[in-house]
Amino acid sequence: MARRNTKLLPSLGILLVAGGILLLLWFGWLWFNPGPAPYRYQLVTEGGIDQFAQLGLPAGIDPDLKLAQYEVYAEGVDQPLALTHTARRGTEAPVRLDWENHTSELLLTVDNKLSELAALSVAIAKHAPKDALILAWWDTSRQIHLLAERDTLFTSRIGEPLIVPTPWRERTDAVKRYENEFWGAPAGEQERATFQRFADALLAPPEKGAALLRELAGNREAYIAIHVNDLYKLGLMRPQQFDITYKNFPMEGNMHGLIGYLKSWMQSNQFDTYTLQSLSDKMVRAYFLHKGPNSESLIAQMLPFTESQPLDLQALQLIYQQGGYWVYRIPATGESAAAPEIPAGA
Repeated sequence: MARRNTKLLPSLGILLVAGGILLLLWFGWLWFNPGPAPYRYQLVTEGGIDQFAQLGLPAGIDPDLKLAQYEVYAEGVDQPLALTHTARRGTEAPVRLDWENHTSELLLTVDNKLSELAALSVAIAKHAPKDALILAWWDTSRQIHLLAERDTLFTSRIGEPLIVPTPWRERTDAVKRYENEFWGAPAGEQERATFQRFADALLAPPEKGAALLRELAGNREAYIAIHVNDLYKLGLMRPQQFDITYKNFPMEGNMHGLIGYLKSWMQSNQFDTYTLQSLSDKMVRAYFLHKGPNSESLIAQMLPFTESQPLDLQALQLIYQQGGYWVYRIPATGESAAAPEIPAGA
């Protein structure tokens, strides 16, 4: 009997090892095959620029661009969760131009208006030297490169941060895979590393941050374009370094009442300063920061918080503002801020 058990033990060991290998293979398969995403981009219409005249795109952009409108649908929901327009040149990967979220929770990315982007692109194309380099968040960079036809530091899709809403958290891998497949143009390791240096610059004190931006730009004439919603993107990427929150407030025609309610909410939640982003005629989004390193960072000083004055910023030269976009000239090494080269926007 003892001998029979001895003979069975090696067989049992082999089965356990084989079972472990199968388990690892199964986990590996799940890793590379996370299942379908809980949503889809559904094409509504596509065509040339002349078919999207209502978007108000710049008149001088490449007439061969192909545009498309997509709606975002989720499983079991009849109404679209979001709407977006894309543009592409030839067989290149699509570039997202805007994002209109119809839900109460941030979804995949943050809202931005195509009208503001179009105005920004016109100003850059008209006034920035053709050999200038534009620094901006990776998605803004791709938009500027396509519409204004200027060189940008970032040309690929870095995909950070990806905002996965709470109901989809367990399927984050599937969401990432679907986003990568749909948008394409993945960034390489070097571009991703450079983007982290860009984030470092935005988080640094103004003088140090401006020096880092100049280092990234090299010797070229360079500008940086920042949007108010970049604040929240940066906070999601670096939550330990940049503590920011937001809250949407309805616009009811009484601005004084809104500001009073907003300040009361800020004090009740122990924040010290805020800035606003217009989402629509009926809604604004307020971003809140604490005093200290966060409010004294370069990005906070570049934007109109209640504790900052962009016009007085010495490290960079403010040259243009339109809606949520703020554009600064990056002085050359050893140079003080020079006269504006792009006129102030509306």
